[in-house]
Amino acid sequence: MKKGKADELRSEYRREDVGSGVRGKYLKAYRAGTNLVLLSPDVAEAFPTEEAVNDALRSLIKVAQRSVRPAKRTSRRSKTRG
Repeated sequence: MKKGKADELRSEYRREDVGSGVRGKYLKAYRAGTNLVLLSPDVAEAFPTEEAVNDALRSLIKVAQRSVRPAKRTSRRSKTRG
C-alpha cells in the first residue's frame, strides 16, 4: 500500500521560490459554471437552446407570481334554526 503524501514542501523548495497565490483568481469562472443543469433528453428536445429554456422558465415564474392562493374558508355559523 502506498503511503499518503504529506502536505508539506519538499526540503529542496523554499517558500520564496514557490511564490504567492492569488486569492479568488478563478472565482468568477467557478461561479459562472455553477449554474449548469443537465436536461433529460425529452426536455432537451422541447427546449433545444439556452434561450428557449430561459424563456420558458421566465414564463413559468410570471405565472407563478400571478397565481392567487385560494381564499381561506370562513367558518359559517348557522343562524338560529327555527
